[in-house]
Amino acid sequence: MRRKILFDRWVALLAAGWLLGCAPRQPPLEPRWETLRHEMVSRQIEARGVRDPRVLAAMRSVPRHLFVPEPFRGDAYEDFPLPIGEGQTISQPYIVALMTELASPEPSDRALEVGTGSGYQAAVLATLVREVYSVELLEALGVEAATRIRNLGYDNITLRVGDGYAGWPEKAPFDLILITAAPERVPPALLDQLASGGRMVVPVGLAGGVQSLQLIRKNSDGAVEIKDVLPVRFVPLVHQP
Repeated sequence: MRRKILFDRWVALLAAGWLLGCAPRQPPLEPRWETLRHEMVSRQIEARGVRDPRVLAAMRSVPRHLFVPEPFRGDAYEDFPLPIGEGQTISQPYIVALMTELASPEPSDRALEVGTGSGYQAAVLATLVREVYSVELLEALGVEAATRIRNLGYDNITLRVGDGYAGWPEKAPFDLILITAAPERVPPALLDQLASGGRMVVPVGLAGGVQSLQLIRKNSDGAVEIKDVLPVRFVPLVHQP
């Protein structure tokens, strides 16, 4: 219980702007990682059709190897997902870039991410939008991600541990919502928290099977348009016990 109280207090400090005024502190330049990251973008992402120059720049700038556990760091810029603990994975770089591009991020946007994981997708979004709110169900991953994001100095990301199915209603509406694990159906609460004109990108389908990556847009009258983009395979989005 004490650990949970302390963590809630820590997240409250983040939400209150404890990190405000800090510019992202990129680690010292390491030519090996820089080279691998630029090759990742050109060979895996740009060559496969991602064209948004802001998204490509974000993928070149965020040090993905620092969001991957040490034993897997050598594969950080390869074209496949990697384990991050607690039975979860960091998505392959192409999928992160594709989901980000589909969401059409603008500098003035407020974004919600459901499924913080290692914090990598949140960091990519943070370079593209005004504010990022990210919810992680698993406390161990949430603590690690908060530490990582703090150390890298991303000052526009607020994290909390909670049930992603509920979203973050007190911070809604959001211009874009990215869900990085697969629900069987899109949670109604998340649709409610999407702003008029907002975009949601979400993998939808049964656990263990092939899911459909969907782009959902909310019109000014509240109606939603759904587009199936491509088949994917994500870990399931889990309800809070």
